[in-house]
Amino acid sequence: MTINWYPGHMHKTRKQITESLNQTDVIIELLDARIPSSSRNPLIDELAKDRNRIIIINKSDLADPVITKKWTSYFNTQPGITAISMSSTTDKNPGKIVKMCRDMCKDEVWFSRRPVRAMIAGIPNVGKSTLINKIVGKKKTEVSNRPAVTKRFQRVSISRGFELIDTPGVLWPKFEDQTVGYKLAILGSIRDSILDIQDIARFAYIYMLENYEERLITRFKIEELPAESQEGITLIGRKRGFLLKGGTVDYDRACRLLIQEIRDGKLGILSFDDVPIYQH
Repeated sequence: MTINWYPGHMHKTRKQITESLNQTDVIIELLDARIPSSSRNPLIDELAKDRNRIIIINKSDLADPVITKKWTSYFNTQPGITAISMSSTTDKNPGKIVKMCRDMCKDEVWFSRRPVRAMIAGIPNVGKSTLINKIVGKKKTEVSNRPAVTKRFQRVSISRGFELIDTPGVLWPKFEDQTVGYKLAILGSIRDSILDIQDIARFAYIYMLENYEERLITRFKIEELPAESQEGITLIGRKRGFLLKGGTVDYDRACRLLIQEIRDGKLGILSFDDVPIYQH
C-alpha cells in the first residue's frame, strides 16, 4: 500500500524552499534521532545541491545513544555534510549551530559584508521551532508537539552576522515503503488520521516485542508477552482496566495508549532505524 500525504501547504512550501535557496548559504536539516533515516526528506537532497549542509540529529535524549552515535558517524561520511546530534530542548549551547554556519562561510568573499543566512528544514515535528527559540533565546516561533504547526516561512535575525529562515515541515508526496509511514505515525510526524490507529499500534507492538521486549514487560507488568500483536495489545488494555460493558477490552483505547507511551518516552529511549553498513 502506498501512503499518500501531501497537503496543499506542503506543495506551496516546496515551491518556497526552491525560491528561497538563492538567498541561502547553509541548509540545516533536522532529523528525529529515533528515526534518522525515516525522517529524512529526499526533497532536501534534491534541492540542496552544492549548498553547505548541516544535519542535526535532534531529540537525541529520546533515542538510544549508541545508535545515535553510529548515525552521526554515518552522516559525517557523506560528501558535503557535517552532522551532529543534540536535543534542542535540553542543549545548553545552541549557539554552536550559529558558529558552525559562520565557520562554513568564513572564506566567502561576501562574509564581512552581509549576514550568513541559514535555512532550517525538515519534516513536521522534528523540533525546528524549538531549536530556533533556543538559539534566539526567546520565543519567536510557535512550538507544539503536533505535525504541521508552522505553516509559513519566518526569517529571524539572530545577530548582525546571522539570519535563520524557519520553514514549515514538509514531507514527500507519498511513502512507497509502508514501514517508513508507520514509523512516522508512531512518533507523530504525520497526522493520526492518515493511517489506521490499530495498524500503527500493531506495527509498534511487534517492533517493541522484537527489539525492546523487557520495556513492555516492565511497563505493563506482563510476565509473558503474546507473539500476536492484537492479543498483546488486548492484554495491555486489560492490564490498564480499559474495559467496556461485558468485560470486553476497549481495543482502540489500548492502541492509542501504546502509541502515546512511546511518544511520551514512558517506554524509555528508543531507536527505530538501523544504521546502514558503511566503511569507517
